[in-house]
Amino acid sequence: MRVTRPMLALSGAVAILALAGCGSGGKDEAAVPEAVTGSLEHIAAEAKCKPNMQTDADTIRQAICKKGKEKYVLATFATDRGQREWLNSAKDYGGYYLVGRKWVAVGQEKTVTALQGTLGGTMEEGSEHMNPGGSHNSGNHHG
Repeated sequence: MRVTRPMLALSGAVAILALAGCGSGGKDEAAVPEAVTGSLEHIAAEAKCKPNMQTDADTIRQAICKKGKEKYVLATFATDRGQREWLNSAKDYGGYYLVGRKWVAVGQEKTVTALQGTLGGTMEEGSEHMNPGGSHNSGNHHG
């Protein structure tokens, strides 16, 4: 298996999950707006985030954002396939993913749930295999 830029970017997302821990929050069933589209900077502006760029490559752009005291990763992708491959690998580490067209926000459940009210998108939860009991079971992230 060769190391690719998306795999390097994955390590940044995993680090954020480890730093942020995982929280549990309520399932707010409020109406979700249509998912935003555009550049990382545009999506970050919609989320009222000043992005701290971590990866700026042809296939993926990734930044760390803050929402209150919480940090999350915002990533944009050149292709739908690149996004899905990144998600499939990243979800092995647990966590919560807000997914739009060619973008993903990764962080604590309550953080990405709140972002969904602004950015739209669909929620996806990572695998339990790295964290028995669910990705919201804090303290068991490995990276």
